[in-house]
Amino acid sequence: MEKCTYESHKTTQGKIWHFLAHEESIQSYLVNALIVILIGKFLFFPLLGAALGTDFPIVAVVSNSMQHNENFDGWWKLNGAWYENKGITKEQFETFYKYKGFSKGDVFVVRHVDYNDIKIGDIIIYNVEGYRDPIIHRVIAINETIQTKGDSNIDQIKFEKSVKESQIQGKVVMWMPAIGWIKVIFLDIAKLFY
Repeated sequence: MEKCTYESHKTTQGKIWHFLAHEESIQSYLVNALIVILIGKFLFFPLLGAALGTDFPIVAVVSNSMQHNENFDGWWKLNGAWYENKGITKEQFETFYKYKGFSKGDVFVVRHVDYNDIKIGDIIIYNVEGYRDPIIHRVIAINETIQTKGDSNIDQIKFEKSVKESQIQGKVVMWMPAIGWIKVIFLDIAKLFY
């Protein structure tokens, strides 16, 4: 049987298919990478967002505000008093999703939830005016509005003290470690040119 080559294809579609699927060149790899990015951005993410009811169906963590640098007991010794002053016990905190924190570069799948279905301890994604990336923090109080805090932050940031329903993009439903580092690296490179 004769080996299939670019020249052996008689049609343009055949030549394109050979270039994309069989050719082992830098140009072919770059074109394939571009196609994957375009399909992801303009087809996969919008469809996933529609299915999950949010504009941010997949979010990469780009800061260290939720990272615990020691085991949970060590972290609680340093931070527990702040939470206890808000009425959150260590035992209660240990029932929260990702109670040991998470790291820069981790990725979350997010789905829309009704405002009334958000509970203390949930990790929510929300927009803040003036910030390009959404905030990924833990709910620590629910009154007239929702309050959040980054686990590793010393205190709440001003915008965390009153998160309105219109700001909320959704709630974290699944975690994938470290695969968001590609985005983090590109953002860090982009900051060099700002």
